[in-house]
Amino acid sequence: QFIEINGRKKLAIAGVITDYIPNPDFAVVAAPGAHEKWYRGQNQDGLSMRELSGKPLAPAEPWRTGKGKVAELDQQGIHASMVFPTLASVVEARLGHKPESIAALFSSLNSWVEDEWGFARSERLYPVAMINLSDVSLAVKELDIALQRGARVVGIRPAPVPGPLGGRSPGDREFDPFWARVNEAGIFVCLHASDSGYDDMSRRWEGGAKEWIPFEPTPFKACLDALGRAISDSLSALICHGVFERFPNVRVASVENGAHWLPPLLQRLERVYGQMPTYFKRHPVDQFRKHIFVVPFYEDNIRELAELIPVERILFGSDYPHPEGLPQPLDYVSEFAVLPKADVRKVMSSNLQGLLKGVRD
Repeated sequence: QFIEINGRKKLAIAGVITDYIPNPDFAVVAAPGAHEKWYRGQNQDGLSMRELSGKPLAPAEPWRTGKGKVAELDQQGIHASMVFPTLASVVEARLGHKPESIAALFSSLNSWVEDEWGFARSERLYPVAMINLSDVSLAVKELDIALQRGARVVGIRPAPVPGPLGGRSPGDREFDPFWARVNEAGIFVCLHASDSGYDDMSRRWEGGAKEWIPFEPTPFKACLDALGRAISDSLSALICHGVFERFPNVRVASVENGAHWLPPLLQRLERVYGQMPTYFKRHPVDQFRKHIFVVPFYEDNIRELAELIPVERILFGSDYPHPEGLPQPLDYVSEFAVLPKADVRKVMSSNLQGLLKGVRD
């Protein structure tokens, strides 16, 4: 629920106020690309993220509703785009003890998305249906509803699946009914950056009970790399717990997690296979390169990424209109200039197009 404190609207979940999203009604936002210097490591003046944000502005209507979004894509030279909800990222970490509440919230969210945007209203907008796995029967039900609505992609949190008895891997056989339905339907699954609960690590090191706030980083928290650890651990779980071996048609995309975590992850998978090869039917690195797609940040080393995984597994994602992205989506084209033109076309277009159409190679 929304509550007002000293004239400011705040979000309370299960009776607890959260600042994970400090401005939950998004009445004003930072301009697209406002934080570029920060993420490129070019903040020589040591400005805070708030200072880099500059003067706040009212969000344009296409940033919040389906109205005018296609016209905005036309202006930007973008043919089609996936659409992700923002507030969904705050729910699961705070309601893990109430899985039925998470399922109800996501069901309501997806119904609103269907009403406002439509999952199959246009070949240019592809909203992501959010699903929580805590109760696998409810997860399969929500997946079936998404498929009936024409959704081409669903999203789960890159984190252990919460529940009253504790967390478990999304690759646990408990969730096989969900992955079996994904495998059968040919829809793909996004693991978008979220509050994955990894702020617990910083609290163990630094004490206190303050939650992790994305726009208030510290050097030590940045070194802990909650973002990279969460996605790396989640993808490791899917591979090591056999999802891709049991369901070879499943494809997963890592979105807004960057790619800095990838080299050490592939090294670990290589070492693990050398130590325990009988645990795998297929080499875990080969599984990654076949089943997992990666959306790099503009500050990532694109040349290195293309050497680690096939270019057919790299996707363009701008995070527009968020301040951590670039001012315009196609500003990203120059970041991929280290690749041959044919590969740039794959990254910018045909790779995602194939996923949305159900192509499995």
